[in-house]
Amino acid sequence: MATTNLPLIETITPADAAAVAAAVAEAARTDAAVYPIGGGTALDYGARPTRTGVGVSLAKLNRVVDHPARDLTITVEAGLTIAALRKKLAAERQRLPVDIPQADRATVGGAVAASPSGPRRYRWSTMRDYVIGIHAVDGAGTEFSGGGRVVKNAAGYDLCRLLTGSLGTLAVITQVTLMVKPMADTAAVMACDLGDFDTAERLLAVMVRTDTLPVAIELLAGPAWRDDPALGPMTDGAVGRLVVGFEGSAPEVDWMLESLAGEWHQCGVANPITVPSAQVEPLYRRLTEFPVGTPEPDGSAPLVVQISVLPSATVAAVRRLREMMPECSLEVHAGNGVIRGRFAVAPDAAAAMLRERLRPLVTQAGGAMVVLAHPPDADLDVRSVWGPPGDGATVMRAIKERFDPKNLLNPGRFVY
Repeated sequence: MATTNLPLIETITPADAAAVAAAVAEAARTDAAVYPIGGGTALDYGARPTRTGVGVSLAKLNRVVDHPARDLTITVEAGLTIAALRKKLAAERQRLPVDIPQADRATVGGAVAASPSGPRRYRWSTMRDYVIGIHAVDGAGTEFSGGGRVVKNAAGYDLCRLLTGSLGTLAVITQVTLMVKPMADTAAVMACDLGDFDTAERLLAVMVRTDTLPVAIELLAGPAWRDDPALGPMTDGAVGRLVVGFEGSAPEVDWMLESLAGEWHQCGVANPITVPSAQVEPLYRRLTEFPVGTPEPDGSAPLVVQISVLPSATVAAVRRLREMMPECSLEVHAGNGVIRGRFAVAPDAAAAMLRERLRPLVTQAGGAMVVLAHPPDADLDVRSVWGPPGDGATVMRAIKERFDPKNLLNPGRFVY
């Protein structure tokens, strides 16, 4: 478990939710900061805290509490890994259809707190739409719960959505109930190289009108995608690739592949790439792992950002990024307007790159940007990581004060 980014005095591993509550209550009594720790896969996400405190590992809270398979729900403790969750669901031919990086280490509680997502978010959305019940401990050490164990549950405030993506700054999540989906019978991917960005615009316009039902629409550009094992080497002079995924029964998927090939043919794509079925999941894994900050070829740690713009502004933003920094690599959820970018930059130049080059571009595009990972020695403050406070900052601070009045939970990592 990696905890190098946290200023810890010690790390404790409570045996159950009551012990988590007792640990937080003791921290509140002594004014010690509390850092919830799942699999340690998202510790680069957010600003780096400087206040020393206690790490609270959820590793022992790893049970499957309930799995009524017919109801398409499962209740698990927060320390269960995503890989273990997938194995349990697969036995019933079910799945949580959210792409989570480093699934062998990432935990369910951590996935809810950090709310990562991957290429199939176009069809299957993000963690926020699958959490239907939650148990947690607030900054005073008080246990509370929200939602329930059934899908149709609209009672009370939606604490599930509030805590999802809150980065452990409002509460320590101890148990989660998830809505799950049946496994697809088969999956396929079709791709094509893009000679220029105008072609990218035309093909993405086709995806808006298509009769097919994609689960993923990915635009890939930069050195990381020049020779993918499933897609092969990129055509000389191509500015990127468009990758579209499908899931369903075999006849459905075959029909969608044939239909999309016909739609693309009308735009001049004569020979699209069809990824062999055995290579589909490995390709999705590479797409999912792209933003986690793995080292560059020279061993250096990259700066990884996530930019959100309107889908209609995606290609223009990608064009600008590639013109400004030709060696950057981009993975773009083109149907959602989400751009993940990896940039090789010296630690002492990261803040200036964000301030002087990336944020002005994002502002001009009418978007927003957050830092997902950065070189360990980069000196990035809260504003560098999250950008200027938005219109909701006052409300967010008020919510933080209600859940964590002493600012003990992950202090300094989020925008408040």
